[in-house]
Amino acid sequence: MRRSHPKKTRDRAPAFGRVSFATQPVPAEDAQERAFLVGLDVRTRGRSGAKVTAQAQAARDAVAVQPAANGKAGTPAHASGKSSTNKPSIPEFDAEESLAELRTLAGSAGAKVVGEILQRRDRPDPATLIGAGKLEEISGAAASVNADLLLFDHDLTASQQRNIEKIVKRRVIDRTQLILDIFARHARTREGQLQVELAQLQYMLPRLAGRGVEMSQLGGGIGTRGPGETQLETDRRKIHRRIRHVEQQLENVRRIRAQQRQRRESAPVATVALVGYTNAGKSTLFNALTRAAVLASPRMFATLDPTIRAVVLPSKRKVLLSDTVGFIRSLPHTLVSAFRATLEEVQRASLILHVSDASSRLSAEQDAQVEIVLKELEAEKKPRLRVMNKVDLLDVEVAEGLMNGALRDDAKTLYVSAAEGTGLEKLLERIDTMIDEDRVSRVHLRVPQKEGKTLAMLEAKARIYSREYKDGAVELEVEAPESVVRRVRGWVVT
Repeated sequence: MRRSHPKKTRDRAPAFGRVSFATQPVPAEDAQERAFLVGLDVRTRGRSGAKVTAQAQAARDAVAVQPAANGKAGTPAHASGKSSTNKPSIPEFDAEESLAELRTLAGSAGAKVVGEILQRRDRPDPATLIGAGKLEEISGAAASVNADLLLFDHDLTASQQRNIEKIVKRRVIDRTQLILDIFARHARTREGQLQVELAQLQYMLPRLAGRGVEMSQLGGGIGTRGPGETQLETDRRKIHRRIRHVEQQLENVRRIRAQQRQRRESAPVATVALVGYTNAGKSTLFNALTRAAVLASPRMFATLDPTIRAVVLPSKRKVLLSDTVGFIRSLPHTLVSAFRATLEEVQRASLILHVSDASSRLSAEQDAQVEIVLKELEAEKKPRLRVMNKVDLLDVEVAEGLMNGALRDDAKTLYVSAAEGTGLEKLLERIDTMIDEDRVSRVHLRVPQKEGKTLAMLEAKARIYSREYKDGAVELEVEAPESVVRRVRGWVVT
């Protein structure tokens, strides 16, 4: 275990907003776009009268129904304490932590954050989300740091985006558009690029009205008919045509994937899918288990294109391990739909490894967000093993507690460090016990010594517990998968 860095204190935001600016000037030769972040904290009253965010409530509801290690609904598998109620108490993303996540997303998109503001409201403003007065303040703040664009930590309607741009005189991008841009940057395969393009087109379609000099807003006044409407309808028709074309190409991808999956399923090889919040360490764990060289990066959504590799379990069985795109809070529905071809690996997996960041204070909340996406994929009832990763980044006190058994592995949870290789052997053993395909059995064999190929196959694919040479034959006590036992059925001694 290595000692973690001291935690930095965070200034709390005042009741009605906070503004901060970058203190260091950006060099003129720096080509990065300068982004000004805008956060919104909308709170509603819960049943108990306490103020909770709507997102946190949805997450809590998701956690309350997820499978638990002890079989009781509403208890997270990695919870270390007991609760008197069915619903667990989990930390929620507060406004500043949500804004910090947006800051990380902006960095993944290649932007330079030059300032940020946090606005607290009882309800969103239907016209401008945060109110015209606050927008005037933001406009001046963005101008003072020469920001190129505003990034909102919230989804904006088409009319809200237009109204905000009119006031701030700068490009405005909401959370969904930012995530789409990151996906477009990181997609490498043709399949990934098609999926991102489809999501972008679906996002763009309702936002055509009023965009660009040549497209007038539709309305009932003089000058709003004719060429403007024709141009708008032309653009809509072009986008609909392109959407159909991309969907057809993705359907071809799904068909090819289905054929590949059918060939894989004809052999008794199970598929294990890695899922988890973005930057939880899935790719690092994938590389550690498979000796692959998949890009492992601290940037969000470094993995978009699915990768499948074979892993040999302690029983000598092989399973296919699939690395998937990371999930995130409020993952756009268009992305979930577009990446359904990729995420089908999760739906068809024999076992889901839910990778969590054990070093994050918000690991329970992040897990709840993963539950929401799994439920949307109809994969929430799949057999699952929770892998608490990054134990090497835990505070020293927590790490000592882990060693002393305060935080211990259980039937549904394992603590590992993919970066340092801690707990990976135990993880493979646990996967071995949870996989039903090609079950292992123990048999006694008497194989002629001349059957060199058979003996070599047993050496490679079975556990040999005893070996004795008698009368030109080899008597073996082996533990082997059913697919191997079938091949040596003629030499089984009953």
